[in-house]
Amino acid sequence: MSNKIVLITGATSGIGEASAKLLAKYKFKLIVCGRRKERLKRLVKQLGKQTDIISLSFDVRNKDEVSSSFSTLPGHWNDIDILINNAGNAHGLAPVQSGNLDDWDAMIDINVKGLLYVTRAVLPGMVEKSSGHIINIGSIAGKEVYPNGNVYCASKHAVDAINNGMRIDLIAYGIKVSQINPGLVETEFSQVRFKGDKARSAAVYKGFQPLVAADIANLIHFIITRPAHVNISDMVVLPVAQANATIVKKDTIIMR
Repeated sequence: MSNKIVLITGATSGIGEASAKLLAKYKFKLIVCGRRKERLKRLVKQLGKQTDIISLSFDVRNKDEVSSSFSTLPGHWNDIDILINNAGNAHGLAPVQSGNLDDWDAMIDINVKGLLYVTRAVLPGMVEKSSGHIINIGSIAGKEVYPNGNVYCASKHAVDAINNGMRIDLIAYGIKVSQINPGLVETEFSQVRFKGDKARSAAVYKGFQPLVAADIANLIHFIITRPAHVNISDMVVLPVAQANATIVKKDTIIMR
């Protein structure tokens, strides 16, 4: 049983939701965050049978919303022990010369600035008590660059750099900083990238067994339950059928 308070961004679907469900089983206290209020309400109702849980609804891109939302946290809920920076999106898949500027803004604002805004809101409490753990959900795209992934890859490379910078800046306070970089995980990711084109998004995961959100949730639980002197600083996880960002074995065909 854990008395630790965990804040999860992007908790209304995918890795964030799976993480909330798994950590609730182990009695972590949860602050689940997202923009979709109805989904948050359902999650709180469902998991409230297992653990203490509250929700915050805000858009990570809006620093004023982030700040005002954190200011509403009641009492002991301000004492956050673990932050899971999970909120993030890919928008579009186009060469840089024809990229959509709104897509670029969305990826940089959510994946980079949103992560920073939330982290900045949480860190003062961790620094004050010289304790805490931040887990940043990156991507294989933060380790490699692939065709038409230009700005998305750049945003995830930024997460990689921020993660490493955080670890340096926070070492004096005993705060752990970890990163998980998944390959292909079957979530709503491709539906968002392809703007609701279900056929195109489904094709991404056909012909092989991708990771699922629960796989990453299990890794999060593993990381946060290591002994106090152990920090898993960086982790890349791929499905067996994936060799790197661009090479995937689909049935008997190697996709590049």
